[in-house]
Amino acid sequence: MRPRDEHFDVVIIGSGPGGAGAATPLTDSGARVLMLEAGGWVPRGPANRDPGAVALLSEWFAQHAPYDADTDGGRKPAGQLQCVGGQSVFFGAVAFRNRAEDFAPPADIVGTSDACWPIDYSELEPWYGLAERLLCVSGSPDGDPTEPWRSTALAETAPSLTPAGSALHLAARHRGLTPFAPPLAIARTPVARPGCVACARCDGHPCSLSAKGDAAAIVATLMARGLVLRTHAVVTRLVASDDHVGAVEYVDLRDRRQRTVRADHVVLAAGALATPHLLLASGLQLRSPAGRAVGRYLTRHCNAVVIGAFGEAPGGGRVPYKEFAVHDFYFGHPARPAWRRAGTIQQTSLPDAMVAREAPAPLRPLVSRLLPHLMGLLVMSEDQPVAANAVSLDRGRQDALGRPMLRITHRFTERDRQARAVLQREAAAILRTAGARLTLTRAIDSFTHALGTVRMGLDPSTSPLDAHGRFRGFANVWVSDASALPTAAAVNPALTIMANALRVGAHLAATPRWLRPTVRRERWEGSHAFA
Repeated sequence: MRPRDEHFDVVIIGSGPGGAGAATPLTDSGARVLMLEAGGWVPRGPANRDPGAVALLSEWFAQHAPYDADTDGGRKPAGQLQCVGGQSVFFGAVAFRNRAEDFAPPADIVGTSDACWPIDYSELEPWYGLAERLLCVSGSPDGDPTEPWRSTALAETAPSLTPAGSALHLAARHRGLTPFAPPLAIARTPVARPGCVACARCDGHPCSLSAKGDAAAIVATLMARGLVLRTHAVVTRLVASDDHVGAVEYVDLRDRRQRTVRADHVVLAAGALATPHLLLASGLQLRSPAGRAVGRYLTRHCNAVVIGAFGEAPGGGRVPYKEFAVHDFYFGHPARPAWRRAGTIQQTSLPDAMVAREAPAPLRPLVSRLLPHLMGLLVMSEDQPVAANAVSLDRGRQDALGRPMLRITHRFTERDRQARAVLQREAAAILRTAGARLTLTRAIDSFTHALGTVRMGLDPSTSPLDAHGRFRGFANVWVSDASALPTAAAVNPALTIMANALRVGAHLAATPRWLRPTVRRERWEGSHAFA
């Protein structure tokens, strides 16, 4: 055991949106908070705008814990992005709220999973507003037929459309749809952060200026207010006694030494793969009434990119590239009247280096010349939570740090694939109407939207977390990341992860016995003008 001063009120494991969100109210409440992050800081600077900078992605995937994934695309290694800020550093900046109806998912999504949100939209709505301010979300919800009610407006409106964006909007309207510009976590003017310089290198690139709203910028701000961050710290075990976890063991990758810190409370925010990995490796599921559900019901969205090839380059200039979305089919599609969910279509980038790398070697020079003539639409359908889609321990193999390897199993259901196919046809029709001479589709087989493996819910026997994010069976273990979300909805999850993490952190900050008597939740709420 380390010296006595290695004791913290709260230890947070992970620094992505779930970790940064929970840390915000806890740090500002006066609690002594330690954040452990397995990765380091991603460099910032003009080099990040280079087309090849997307290759940085591979450098930040965990090398010491490659997960074994068995998916529709076959068996392959799968990594977790490990860096300060997590996936948000490389995400495409789209920042939707879940629709109000997503908190009461329909039977065609829930199936036999017993998935149930223990909160409704109204309970999360104020936290959405705070998350939008922290992430500098800009844009306007005007035109989105599914937009839920909001108590706070977004900070800035979307800029005027580029020629490429205008072509997509006109094509969608010609087809009787209602296109709109999605909200983006991008600070367009230099107020809270440096203003966007419209380099169009968001998706897959770390922002060169921190104009993109990511969790790393929030962590840096919290450090100035008292948060203690330790990077390259891989947590290997939670040390439990009765219904408490009293210590956290981790390895410092810089010297490969094991260290231990004690904590009054532990918040797991390592992501929907790493959080259940740690719970299972520590044996905490054995003391939970919903232990059999830990690691199960993995969702990741059933996605694909539809690419349109144009005779003349659509243009667009150096501006944020996600100017277009369609939600007309979010709550169903005429071709499938029994469905209550289908999904979304939104503009996406086609990173130069990534497209060229995935093309056959003889065709790469040609592909590079064709890139200005391509536009992409992402289709995102909500996948069903299924018990067999899960992460589990492979006791027969160990990673470089001596932990049991994590095995991932996931198959999309027939309903998932049908929903994706319907959206693919609609996206291809929009591109052709906009002038594309041909279209092709590529399915996405990744875990960047992994959710649901330690879900919250009302039933203690089927939901490992209660409504406040507490891990059932333990008085001082909490989960605030993507694994807590019972269903995936059909929108990008980053904003919902952070909003829920803020809610979990504020609940913990308001209740623990260790807070100084003069520190109360009202102080934190007041300092952020929360109402």
